[in-house]
Amino acid sequence: MRTRIMGVTLAGCTALVLSLTPAHAAADPGRRTLAAGDGWASEGAGTKGGADADAAHTHTVRTWAEFRAALAPGDGAPRLIRVVGTLDATEGGCAAFEAEGYDFDRYLADYDPAVWGHETPVSGPQEDLRAASAQAQARAVKAYVPARTTIVGVGRNAGITGGSLQIQNVDDVIVRNLTVESPLDCFPQWDPTDGATGAWNSEYDAMVVYGSTHVWIDHNTFTDGRYPDSSLPRYFGEVYQQHDGELDIVRGANHVTASWNVFADHDKTLMIGNSDGAAATDAGKLKVTLHHNLFTGVVERAPRVRFGQVDAYNNHYVVRKDQVPAYTYSFGVGIESRLYAEKNAFTLPEGVAAGKILKKWKEAPLTAVDNRVNGRPADLIAAHNALNPDNPLRSGAGWTPGLRTRVDDARAVPAIVRARAGAGKVC
Repeated sequence: MRTRIMGVTLAGCTALVLSLTPAHAAADPGRRTLAAGDGWASEGAGTKGGADADAAHTHTVRTWAEFRAALAPGDGAPRLIRVVGTLDATEGGCAAFEAEGYDFDRYLADYDPAVWGHETPVSGPQEDLRAASAQAQARAVKAYVPARTTIVGVGRNAGITGGSLQIQNVDDVIVRNLTVESPLDCFPQWDPTDGATGAWNSEYDAMVVYGSTHVWIDHNTFTDGRYPDSSLPRYFGEVYQQHDGELDIVRGANHVTASWNVFADHDKTLMIGNSDGAAATDAGKLKVTLHHNLFTGVVERAPRVRFGQVDAYNNHYVVRKDQVPAYTYSFGVGIESRLYAEKNAFTLPEGVAAGKILKKWKEAPLTAVDNRVNGRPADLIAAHNALNPDNPLRSGAGWTPGLRTRVDDARAVPAIVRARAGAGKVC
C-alpha cells in the first residue's frame, strides 16, 4: 500500500536505513538493497544486487581496464564493485579507434550533399572505414554488467567518462553514486536521408537497461559534462551530434526504479521503449518508477514512453531561460503507454507554456494529478489540450501505483530534490 507523507518529512536516507535489515544497515552504500515497496524494482523478490558479495567477489577499481575485468563472466555469485575516482574509457582519444585509411576530411568531401545528394544512404570506402572505426570504439567503451551486481562510487568524486554501461538480459543490478559523463561518439554517421536536410546519428547511451529485470539506478548524476551539445561543431549545416541518450530502458526490460538521480544538460535524455514495433518484447513490460530525480537543462525525453506502466512522481523539472528556443517537452506519451505522473514540480521560464510539458506521439491515456508549475497547481493534460486542440490527450491511465515508500507534496519537491539528488549525496 502506498504511504503518503506530505511536505518535508522523514529524510530519505533515514527512511532507507530504517527499511534495511541489520546486516545491511551499516554506513556502506555498496551493501544497501532497495527498500521494500520502493518502486517497480521492488516487485516480487526485489532488488539486492551484490549486497551479499563475499571478499572474493568484492572489487575496488581505479581504471576502466580494472572495471571491465571486474565485470568479466564468473560463477554467478553476488558481485560488488567499488569505483574510486573517474574511470576513463577513451583516455587514448578517438585516434586510438581509427581504422587505417579513415580520413574525416575525405569523408566530408565524399558525402557532401552537394556531391552525394539527399536521396541515398552513404556507402563506399570511407563509410566502411568509419563503420570499422565505430566498431573498434564500441568494443572498447561498452561494459556489460552481470546479474547480481552492485556498482557503487566511493565518496563524492567517483564516475565514468566515455563509457557505456550495458545492463543486458540479466536480473538484479544496482548502480549508485556515479557521475556518468555521456560518451562521445568519435564516428557519427551522416545520413542524408534523415529528414529534409539530413542528420548526424550517434551511438552509445551512458547507460542501457536492455531486457533486464530488477534494476535500481540511484543517486547518480548523468551529464554531458565537458562536451555539451553547444560545443559540438556543425557539418553540412547540421550539428555533428556525438551524443545519444543518458539512460535507455528498452527491449523487454522490466521492474526498474530510478531514484534520486540528476539528469543534466542533454537533449534526448531518457527513453522507455525504443520502437513502436517492439510490442512482442515490450507489451506488458517496461514497468518503471521514476521518483525524486532532477531533470535540469534537458531538451526532451524525460521520459518518452512506449508500452510501459511508468510511475513518475516527486521529480523536479527545470527548464532554463537559455533553453527557451530548444526545449521540446518533458513527458512523451507513446504507443500503448500508461504514464502516471503525480506530484511533480516544474520550473519554467517565461516563454515556455505548461502546455509543452506533455507531448503526444500516439493515442494513449495517462494520469496527471497534483503537479505544480512554478509553484502553482497545474492540470497538465488540460494545458496540453488547450495548446493542441486538434491532438488532445485522454486522461485515465487505468491503473494506480502501489509501490511507493514516500510521496512528498509537490510544493516541497524542488528543495528536497535539490538537496539530496545526484552523485555524492548517497547514504
